[in-house]
Amino acid sequence: MTELRLPEMGLVVLVGVSGAGKSHFARRHFAPTQVVSSDHCRALVSDDENDQSATTDAFDLLHHIVRTRLRRGLLTVVDATNVQPGPRAQLVRIAKEQDVLSVAIVLDVPESVATARNAARTDRDLPGHVVPRQRRELRRGMRDLHRVFKRAYVLTGEEVDEATVTYERSWSDRRELTGPFDLIGDVHGCRAELEELLTKLGYVIERDALGRAAGAAHPDGRTALLLGDLVDRGPDTPGVLRLAMGMVNAGAALCVPGNHENKLVRALRGRRVTVAHGLAESLEQLAAEPEEFRAEALEFMDGLVSHLVLDGGRLVAAHAGLKEEYHGRASGRVRSFALYGETTGETDEYGLPVRYAWANDYRGGATVVYGHTPVVEPEWVNNTLCLDTGCVFGGRLTALRYPEKEIVSIPAHQVWYAPVRPLEAEPPASRGGHRESGVLRITDVEEAVETRLMGRINLRAENIWPALEAMSRFAVDPRWLVYLPPTMAPAGTSALEDHLEHPAEAFAAYRRQGIGQVVCEEKHMGSRAVVVVTRDAGVAAARFGVDDGTTGAVYTRTGRPFFGDPERTETFLARVRAAAGFLFEELETGWLVLDCELMPWSAKAVELLRRQYAATGAAARVALPAAADALA
Repeated sequence: MTELRLPEMGLVVLVGVSGAGKSHFARRHFAPTQVVSSDHCRALVSDDENDQSATTDAFDLLHHIVRTRLRRGLLTVVDATNVQPGPRAQLVRIAKEQDVLSVAIVLDVPESVATARNAARTDRDLPGHVVPRQRRELRRGMRDLHRVFKRAYVLTGEEVDEATVTYERSWSDRRELTGPFDLIGDVHGCRAELEELLTKLGYVIERDALGRAAGAAHPDGRTALLLGDLVDRGPDTPGVLRLAMGMVNAGAALCVPGNHENKLVRALRGRRVTVAHGLAESLEQLAAEPEEFRAEALEFMDGLVSHLVLDGGRLVAAHAGLKEEYHGRASGRVRSFALYGETTGETDEYGLPVRYAWANDYRGGATVVYGHTPVVEPEWVNNTLCLDTGCVFGGRLTALRYPEKEIVSIPAHQVWYAPVRPLEAEPPASRGGHRESGVLRITDVEEAVETRLMGRINLRAENIWPALEAMSRFAVDPRWLVYLPPTMAPAGTSALEDHLEHPAEAFAAYRRQGIGQVVCEEKHMGSRAVVVVTRDAGVAAARFGVDDGTTGAVYTRTGRPFFGDPERTETFLARVRAAAGFLFEELETGWLVLDCELMPWSAKAVELLRRQYAATGAAARVALPAAADALA
């Protein structure tokens, strides 16, 4: 019995002459939605699956469906003859474009069997020369199968009926592991700092007979996750590897590779590499270790998977980060991005490659945690976090407790390796290094938005653009809009005579929504306002990314500035800050959001009249008389 091991997410190409039994095989082993048939596509574009004049259009459609399914991460099976190398190569190219594996299954049945099956079909009249020609083409292309496909199975005779299918997840797919995790940034040979950080995180260090750290475990079952670049530059690469290998082998840690492990592996295998960026230190330190340890370290580093998808897909760990479309995929391109990131091809004034700030454009639901590019402080950017805080350069060694999202770090014991670029220097924004605090892009809202209470809400294009245009002219800086209050009563207009609203109907509306308790407060004749106030301009820049000197915002329930004069806003915020200052200390925060009523109501009346009502009134004075004249 032949076991066919197929990827859960990938491309399966069935190969065989007409009458080989491909469609029957596909129905036995795959769901109908997983199979893309050339005959079915030919029928869709011509109403006749035997219309050979529609073949080009049929395969254009087939390739579109295959590309779309693979982009969406679905197993896709192509049911076509595929006996020629050209059509197979087209399908493999699509799989590579989508960074998934491809497998070929050849049904190599005797020519007589295929001819007999075709003769028995009443829906098709196949010329006698077709099957012999297809068989010759199949034979010529067989030798290339194993070179082109990740795997190729050739089934003959009874093997076709006895074959079984099993599915394999990609090596990076560890969604079943839910943590909790402690993700640790670039260590670079700083073994003492790693031990100190693990101890601070609650791990108990295990030592060998020589007193060396050979493992660590957390009493609460937490799992450490090392983000690569364990080696090079620092004082004790072998010590870091010994500790990491012990933890991984015991199941107390996971590890992804960094670009420095990748280069060290090639050097240990005798490949020609440039000995720079701290590689010389690792080679010298490892030369003093026993051959058995070097072999074990080489096997460990060489076996690391490019990235890991964890916690049901909610967490992704990769040394240099990973774009959303690469999560869980397998290709040289994905591995390269995970190890090195993506560069512009330029170099900065320090001679270092300029990297694309991929996190600025990230919109994925999974939290991506990475290292690789040293930063002074970890900063959340669009649900991504860089944890390389330059320990080997005299900075800090930093960890993220997940799912708590708590940052834990310890200072470096000293500067172990002088950085080429000072740790405080940030790449200029013009070169793609600026880390934006979050910029709205039209693609974020052009189709639908996901909400916690209402689920997915579809948006109509004709409504999106006017709303954004109005916001751009009238709303406060969107970075201050951390909260918008509800603007409508929960109940519809009252059914009671002489009532616009009634409490009994409002309570009933809440009850229907499953709300068991409602807090009521006295309503004063003020204006609803949201006040965002920070302790100082530094907090405004660090938390909200607003670095124009303002310290907060005061806006209406629709997001418009409450006061038209920025100076008045800052004066008002200064008084709020003085009155509520105790809350900064009590809540251990640098910023507050207040949902309140500002009194008197007329505080915003002048601005309302000037900015909103005056234009409407002026238009009415001009338009209504003209309309009345036209009607008369």
